[in-house]
Amino acid sequence: MLLSDYIESHTTSASNAAAAVERWAHLHTAQPQMLCGQYEGRLLTTLCRATGGRCAVEIGAYVGYSTIFIAQGLGDNGCLHTFEVNDENEQAIDSHLRQAGVRERVSLHIGDALSLIPSVFRNEERAVDFAFIDADKRHMRDFYELMMPLMRVGGIIVVDNVLWSGKVLDLDKNRDIDTAVIHAFNEFVQNDPRVENIMLDVRDGLLICSVL
Repeated sequence: MLLSDYIESHTTSASNAAAAVERWAHLHTAQPQMLCGQYEGRLLTTLCRATGGRCAVEIGAYVGYSTIFIAQGLGDNGCLHTFEVNDENEQAIDSHLRQAGVRERVSLHIGDALSLIPSVFRNEERAVDFAFIDADKRHMRDFYELMMPLMRVGGIIVVDNVLWSGKVLDLDKNRDIDTAVIHAFNEFVQNDPRVENIMLDVRDGLLICSVL
C-alpha cells in the first residue's frame, strides 16, 4: 500500500454527490485535473468548519466540486459566495450543488470576481470567515488583496496551486509568466505582517493564511 493510499483511507470520504461530480468531470470536461480532489476537498471542509463558517467566499468554482466541500463546512445559516468567470459552467455548477443538497447555502455569481466582489460586499468589512482562491494565477495577489479587508480576524484564506507542479523551485529553468507570478506571490505572503501562513505539499500546493 502506498503512503498516500493509507492517508486517504484514514480520511473521511467524499460524499456520494462529490464523487459523482468527479466522475462527471472526467467524462465531460477537458481538464478534470482542475478538480481539487477528495483529500484537498476534505481539508477545505475542515478549515471552513474550524472558522465557524458563517460567511465563505470561493474564487474559481469550475464545475462546483470544491464548492460542495466548502459548503459542507458551513455552520447553520452559513452562506458561501462562489464566483466563476466562465458562464458555460453555470448550469453544471447549479446542477451539482443541487445534487449535493447544498444549493440553498450557495450564492453563485458568474463573471469576473475582481469586479463582482466589491459590489457583493459593498460597505462590509471583516465579514468573511473563510476564502478559497483557485482562479487565474496571474491575479493571485489581486484576489488576495481584494479579500484581505473583508476577512475577519482569525479568518482563513487558502490559495491553491502555489507549487505549480514544482516549477517554483527552479526559476532559471521555468521562465514562464505564471511561474514567476506565483513565486512572487508566495514571497509576498511570506513577508505579509497581516497573516500567519503555512504552505502544504497537498496536490499542487496550498498556502493557508490566518488573518491577524
